[in-house]
Amino acid sequence: MIVDRQGRRFRNLRISLTAACNYACTYCVPDGKRLVAAQDELSAQALVRGVAYLIEAAGIERLRITGGEPLVSPKLEAFLREVSGLGLQDISLTTNGQLLTRKLPLLLETGIRRLNVSLDTLDPQAFRRIARGGDLASVLEGLEAASAAGLKIKLNMVPLRGQNLDQVMPLLDYCLARGFELRFIELMRMGHLARDLNGFQQQFVGMPELLALIGARYEYLQADAPQDATALRYEIPGQGFFGVIANESVPFCRTCSRLRLSSTGWLHGCLSSSNRHFVGDLLDKPRHEALPALQRLLVRALGDKQEVAFSGGVTVMKIIGG
Repeated sequence: MIVDRQGRRFRNLRISLTAACNYACTYCVPDGKRLVAAQDELSAQALVRGVAYLIEAAGIERLRITGGEPLVSPKLEAFLREVSGLGLQDISLTTNGQLLTRKLPLLLETGIRRLNVSLDTLDPQAFRRIARGGDLASVLEGLEAASAAGLKIKLNMVPLRGQNLDQVMPLLDYCLARGFELRFIELMRMGHLARDLNGFQQQFVGMPELLALIGARYEYLQADAPQDATALRYEIPGQGFFGVIANESVPFCRTCSRLRLSSTGWLHGCLSSSNRHFVGDLLDKPRHEALPALQRLLVRALGDKQEVAFSGGVTVMKIIGG
């Protein structure tokens, strides 16, 4: 087991199936151009071997499938069918929901029972302005279908001053009415926002302001959450739960257990570090050769983690998985 001096180890793996995305969200890409698949993306089979090796080398227990947008990847079906047999405690998927209705039968068939769906507004015009792709009606239709099929759903919202702050309460009410758990994600200094601090500060909305908005309508209590959770979780008695991923306001680096594997075979131990470690070549090697080399890289990746707080990173989030 690889453990650092703060007692952290890798338990949760987030794997990006592809960098391609059918959105071009303002807080992710500055120029409005949709991200496309990299020419050197790994095959589904190589990514499955990567997960299997990381389970053995690092003790990975839980897997989150991300992108880009994983539902646009032609590797999705093959990857899901193979990775579901690796004995992980939990496999979930993060999506923008645009293709959810179409892909729902596959998700159910391959054992996906939890979804995180990114949705920043219930206003169609604001949706088009922020996402710069897709349409709101398709996302809402997918959410209703997934809920009817029994999937556990969390919605992820990035509050942005001047863009969707007026949607905090409508989205919370929407989730409470349907038994979804809404997660407010503080804007992160990633990609172009790591270089444009003025733009970041103009849009940033912190946890104290969010809680004040919610507290004006609802009484809430802090709820329990796993020790290595990224979100502070709250209960509105008798109605439901919401959470805040307060990356800036209440950093969670001291307990972070996350490791990311990109679609091109790079390990990222920390979003706030520009370091990355190539493992793509190891995935073609037999287990007895791959595991010792992989463990050495994992030691370095764990050493990349911040000790106290996130300090920003120039990597585009959708390239390495949300």
